[in-house]
Amino acid sequence: MINKTFQIFYSIKFKCVLYLSLAILCSIPSYAQEKEKSWEELKQNYEFPAWYTEARFGIWLHWGGQSQPDNGGGWYARHMYMQDVGDETFGKDAYPNQLRQYGHPSKFGYKEVLQSWKAEKLDPDALMKYFKEMGAKYFMILAVHHDHFDNFNSTYQKWNSVNVGPKRDIVGDFRKSARKYQMPFAVSSHDDRYLNWWLPAFGSDKSGPLKGVPYDGNLTKEDGKGLWWEGLDPADLYGLPPAKRTPEWIANMKRTWVLRHKELVTKYDVDMIWYDGYGFPYGEPGKEVCRTLFENSLKKNGKIMAVAAGKISDDDAIVKDIECGTSNEINPKPWQGIITTSSGWFYKKDREMVHNARTIIEMMADVNSKNGNLLLNVELLPNGSLSPDEKAILDEVGAWVNKNSAAIYASKPWKVYGDNLNSVLKRATNIANADLEALKKQAESEQFNQRTIKSPPYGNDEVRFTTKGDILYAFVLNPTEGEIALPTLGFKSKQSPKKIRSIKMMDGKKVTFRQTDEKLTFLVPAHRPSKYAAVFEIKGAL
Repeated sequence: MINKTFQIFYSIKFKCVLYLSLAILCSIPSYAQEKEKSWEELKQNYEFPAWYTEARFGIWLHWGGQSQPDNGGGWYARHMYMQDVGDETFGKDAYPNQLRQYGHPSKFGYKEVLQSWKAEKLDPDALMKYFKEMGAKYFMILAVHHDHFDNFNSTYQKWNSVNVGPKRDIVGDFRKSARKYQMPFAVSSHDDRYLNWWLPAFGSDKSGPLKGVPYDGNLTKEDGKGLWWEGLDPADLYGLPPAKRTPEWIANMKRTWVLRHKELVTKYDVDMIWYDGYGFPYGEPGKEVCRTLFENSLKKNGKIMAVAAGKISDDDAIVKDIECGTSNEINPKPWQGIITTSSGWFYKKDREMVHNARTIIEMMADVNSKNGNLLLNVELLPNGSLSPDEKAILDEVGAWVNKNSAAIYASKPWKVYGDNLNSVLKRATNIANADLEALKKQAESEQFNQRTIKSPPYGNDEVRFTTKGDILYAFVLNPTEGEIALPTLGFKSKQSPKKIRSIKMMDGKKVTFRQTDEKLTFLVPAHRPSKYAAVFEIKGAL
């Protein structure tokens, strides 16, 4: 009996050892497979995914706590602490607005502004459905702005939209809606200037009845006992006062920045991240987040389907970003032009609109013709809904995009991006000299070179080109009834076009044309599918 017991015991023991050994052996290859690749390794064979390069049009939401004040904006949280904004004149209304709407920043600081933001009418599903119906092919939500406040359920930043203000996971809610409507999902981070952006919050008025009274950036966690923000540390939002910052504190801040952003791209399974500023945020930390995004995508898809974008022109794996502008030439590498409807990126009650449907459509045609995507920012109201004036613009843009989608999605540039370039300058007898100078400067730059409502209109014969398969599309930017001539499509032009077989508008209406050695001429009809840029389908030229 004893021997039999020992036999059973040793048999069980042997099996346990065997199973454990097999488990260890089996795990060794998986450890090797799961070894994380470096950013340089991930970049080596990277190709920009088709979902991005073929999209050509995306929607972005700039929205957060800085949308809440009447005269808010992306720098409100800084400027509300500045009686004198110096050369940052775009923020001159913030401090007066703070006093009028909320009170002195020693008593009602930015943390209270955040708490007052409720987003009570936010409906991500309805917004996503609308953006998809108007023709957007990807969607981006602001995850964290210069204010260091996370619009998601962050483990590493307690000052977030789940704990303060709306009390909901904004990024998470939009991510669910994006997946529901099969829209690639992107997030933007603007949190790259934390060490100096918040410095005014540690100051005080330089004059007036509250001169010398410290602003709320000087408060500590202990000061919050018994108040609505009990348990939250103001230093986690504003940072420490400059005199208390040590190299160790700065290093820890950067480590936490990486943890926050790696959680963002991983927890929400994002398809794309966009960085503000020039270069990777904080250098290697910003690069590490991109590496994590690409690594996650590789493991999930077997190849990298993710995208990273920013004003980073020296990295082949990053989509180059041009803010409020367009490229001056066809770029063989994918790039992105970003614009917003008003003079700021966040909603303001007194905002000045710089774009309407016409100028947005013209920007899209120009950007697409140069191998770029247009990312259009939408400025939500504080409550999370669209303003009527902005929706009216978007309705018109969407109607045009849907009518001309064949010339937009998955399009490629031609040999040249346009014809009759800057023809308005050649016929400028009725344009003010100041306008001419502005146009010339625009033609020489990229960042912030956009044409706006105030810009002189394009010439009636200026066009942009895109191609798809064997079809050439010509976008007449400022169409008017009558004959138009395109020298680039003459038989003897440098582009060597072939004999054109047919031209028709996007509604199928055929157009009369004549092609000679010098030019192609055709008639722009009086009745067109849209009052905005007219698109013509040209067959045979390629």
